[in-house]
Amino acid sequence: MFSLNQAGFEVSAETDGADVVLLNTCGFVESAKTEAIEVIIELGEMKKEGRIGKIVVAGCLPERYKAEIMDELPEIDAAVGTGSFDEIVAVINSLLKNGKKLTSFGDIDAPVSESGRIISTSPAWAYLKVAEGCDNRCAYCAIPDIRGRYRSRPIENIVKEAGELKSRGTKELIIVAQDVTMYGLDLYGKPVLVDLLSRLCEICSLDWIRLHYLYPERINDLLINFIAEHDTMLKYLDVPIQHINDGILARMNRLGTGEGIRLLFKSLRERVPGVVLRTSVITGLPGEGEKEFDELCQFLADERIERAGVFPYSPEEGTPAALMDRPSQDVAMRRAEIIADLQSRIMDDYDRTRIGRVVTVLIEGFREGDGLYYGRSFAESPDVDGYIMVKGEGIAMHEFVQVRILEAMNGLIIGEAL
Repeated sequence: MFSLNQAGFEVSAETDGADVVLLNTCGFVESAKTEAIEVIIELGEMKKEGRIGKIVVAGCLPERYKAEIMDELPEIDAAVGTGSFDEIVAVINSLLKNGKKLTSFGDIDAPVSESGRIISTSPAWAYLKVAEGCDNRCAYCAIPDIRGRYRSRPIENIVKEAGELKSRGTKELIIVAQDVTMYGLDLYGKPVLVDLLSRLCEICSLDWIRLHYLYPERINDLLINFIAEHDTMLKYLDVPIQHINDGILARMNRLGTGEGIRLLFKSLRERVPGVVLRTSVITGLPGEGEKEFDELCQFLADERIERAGVFPYSPEEGTPAALMDRPSQDVAMRRAEIIADLQSRIMDDYDRTRIGRVVTVLIEGFREGDGLYYGRSFAESPDVDGYIMVKGEGIAMHEFVQVRILEAMNGLIIGEAL
């Protein structure tokens, strides 16, 4: 987006009337692929009606299906892979000048592009990507083949970008990568996440820093202590485990064991008081029988993880797991629903413990319909955990406010501004 602005294009979220519609896609799981294809077909109809011009599809879907995507989806005028994001301007200029269909698939293992960016999320928070790609090679995952090997960005570049975001008014940075705990291994010969976080805390004076996607086996004492000791570091950790059964973890090429996960969560709760844990689990993985599923349910019931995403296993072509025996899709879906129901009750129980407490909330918007503001505390990450609805008048947007929690039920939290 930034490079398009720099090249003189007007970037808009509206599709109607656009000379070029640029669709960035995911190609990781079946549901995301299906959604992307449906949008492409809809855009094709808009093009036939003369409402839009060219259609450029970028990202994981064309990268994964580079050999067939232009034939299978003739609506597309240009396809741009994950290794060619820097070529977007050239591709669009060529389309507008010549009108000929084209593709661009660069090296997915090349260093991470350091071009500028346009913030499309919120003035209050922003994602800060510290690395691209993945080397973990989990048996169910196609990301290494789509996004390339793990490539860290240099610390100086990340700190510079964080400073620029802070100068724009960003209150919260969400540190993301496929595995943030691996940050720096490829550049510096060892993981240096704590070194990076230290620079961010000290130089940028940020209000909140949130960590997403910490590989459980790489969370060490140094990182735990740093999170516990620094107020800027939110006591909210996203630690995807996918399963708890040793046999399934081994089959899926995960590095650790169920016992290791249990000990890690115990340590985090003891050493980071009040920590909120988020995880993701997959039901219906190869090897998951009723016994293994019951073990997963019992673990979640015992551990009381405050936030969790639950996904039925999606066999992805080209991955080792896709060739393994597994439960049917119906069974995977049913088990996901059971886990989701269990986690919903656990989340409600946690939210009810907050009634009467005063929490710091970052206000993000106002709903005209019910006259309530909405925002997030440390315990809610954007897009995945919902909002706290806030009663009050004249509350400043994109600022922090102290809120007393009044109600919590069925995932809905209501508070009043103090």
